[in-house]
Amino acid sequence: MTKKELYEILKERFEQVLKEHQIENDHLSVSCHALTPEEAIGKTKRTDYPILTGKDVMIQAEYKGVKGQAFTDAPSTFEGMLEDILQMDIEHNPHDRGIFIATMNAVLVSLGMCKGTVHCRKEGPELCAQDMKQFLETNYPDVQKIALVGFQPSLLEMLSKSKYEVRVMDLNPNNIGQVKFGICVEDGNVMKEEIRDSYAELILCTGSTLCNGSIVDYLNLDTEVLFFGTSASGAAALLGLKRVCFADKYE
Repeated sequence: MTKKELYEILKERFEQVLKEHQIENDHLSVSCHALTPEEAIGKTKRTDYPILTGKDVMIQAEYKGVKGQAFTDAPSTFEGMLEDILQMDIEHNPHDRGIFIATMNAVLVSLGMCKGTVHCRKEGPELCAQDMKQFLETNYPDVQKIALVGFQPSLLEMLSKSKYEVRVMDLNPNNIGQVKFGICVEDGNVMKEEIRDSYAELILCTGSTLCNGSIVDYLNLDTEVLFFGTSASGAAALLGLKRVCFADKYE
């Protein structure tokens, strides 16, 4: 599947949901704006989260009193109607894409179609990592080799101290080549095929890959993929992707 095909399918399925619930002409406004790191994640003990150190930021859409978020390197503000969202160029315009994804998450959580659309805060990421460990041990007891797509420090630290072998990939040049918790962060462009196709028995993939389009590299694989994080909450529901996220416990 290409990025073009992915975003077309996503827009079509979102439009279908709006029509089914008869809200495609909803005139309630959707507001969307970028969050400061403290607004997004709160005050944390550790300072190595991508949301604190990277160029990407969290944007947040609010619809009918509920919130949806997306992690993007092209933050922008928006105030408008749902019908405006459907007209956005989410294939070519990263600003439109971030707004679309955040809004889709807000709308779908308001309809009860997904959950965990707001990033966990304060000690939440560490607690999420422990929840993930328990989930993996319960559901994947025979897996040995895990690939982590996206540098998420709490998850990587947990995996590095677990029974699993782990390799981690990232696209941020500031992370690539750095040793984190005894594990070297590898280049997600250069090492993708080797780690994805030859190494991993299970892939944990950040949902923010939806925002830059690299999610297409982790769809329809023979190896099982679990998506985590808030960005892909709505898309996972519409596309039938497996998602494991505990953010709703720690908002």
